[in-house]
Amino acid sequence: MVTRRSLGRQFEWLWAAYAISTFGTWLAFDAFSIIAILVLHAGPTEVSVLAAVGLAVGAVVAVPLGPWVEFRRKRPVMIAMDLTRFAAVMSVPAAFALGWLSLAQLLVVSVIVAAANITFKAASGACLKALVRPEDLLIANGRFESTTWTATALGPPLGGVAIGLFGPVTTVVADAVSYLFSAVGIRAIGGREPRPVQTDAPRLRAGDLLEGWRYILTHPALRPLFFNTVLVNGLIMATSPLVAVLMLGHLGFAPWQYGLAFGAPCVGGLIGSRLAPRLVAKFGQHKVMLTAGTLRACWSIGLAFIRPGAAGIVLVIVVQLGLVTCVGVFNPVFASYRLNQTETDRVARTLSAWSVTSNATIAALTALWGLLAGITSPRTAIAIAGILLLATPLVLPRHDYAPQHEREPAQSHT
Repeated sequence: MVTRRSLGRQFEWLWAAYAISTFGTWLAFDAFSIIAILVLHAGPTEVSVLAAVGLAVGAVVAVPLGPWVEFRRKRPVMIAMDLTRFAAVMSVPAAFALGWLSLAQLLVVSVIVAAANITFKAASGACLKALVRPEDLLIANGRFESTTWTATALGPPLGGVAIGLFGPVTTVVADAVSYLFSAVGIRAIGGREPRPVQTDAPRLRAGDLLEGWRYILTHPALRPLFFNTVLVNGLIMATSPLVAVLMLGHLGFAPWQYGLAFGAPCVGGLIGSRLAPRLVAKFGQHKVMLTAGTLRACWSIGLAFIRPGAAGIVLVIVVQLGLVTCVGVFNPVFASYRLNQTETDRVARTLSAWSVTSNATIAALTALWGLLAGITSPRTAIAIAGILLLATPLVLPRHDYAPQHEREPAQSHT
């Protein structure tokens, strides 16, 4: 029997804060690129630099923040990151209104937001682990994943309409305000958050900066997952601009067709995240993670065969639906597994190191695949990424390191 139960008032507030900021982020999807093109008349190279450099430099800036967060109360850190993102993002419409907006400002803001995102995620993972019992982490992460895919499906189309009606910085204002409301939601969690135990060394040492990576690379369960997720996310995201160039430029699809082809399949993510707890209850966490992780690598190669017309749209929808459904199953299972495998006093450093590496890899591979597409063609570069993705399941963990309570069949909840 499938039931739905509350995970507590504190989790509900955390979920509400996550939902608000996630919808704001997806409402403003690609907003900086749109502003750079429509307002600042930036070219393809400048837009690519804006996307890649913001992620890369933001990742570098975030490196010392992981160990800094570890021994501080997580909710004040999350609120501080929300307020930082609000102030940084809100500076864009303010500069636009005064006629001072520049590409340099967009770049600085993107760096600040990228660093704050990594820090917020590290703190929020530790916060979630403290609020929710280990056996309920999958349910909690499944709800976050459902929220993400709902926002992904609804946000960009609504954002496009808002930009068309009210101007290019409209969605940026909405994104900034969403961070403010997120901070309010986190503040409303209430209760007393215990102060983490301090180490013997009161000051941050150089070796502490690498502790997250050291912990991941020496952990038998986390190490293969780390390499797998970083490679998969990097290769998928690296081809995203190339697919846009192929469809909108070479094949002549209209923007609404492109949006439909990638927006409609997001329902698969919602379905997958809802199925994840039931599949784990029936087959076990490790088997579901291994299967979904393998299947999610098998779809992207199909994007190399897009053709003009309705058949091309159908192919993209089918490929994306398969990919997104597998990702929707994999992500909450993986996120719960990672938290349960990570010691409580290392969660922030581990998640920060993970996010820093992921962002830096996406930036590097995006730039590399842009060069590859220039030397060959977008279609060839997409095909090469798809072939490499087929090999990524080889680095998924083959052994089940999950605690005993996660291996036993359990009642399914949504």
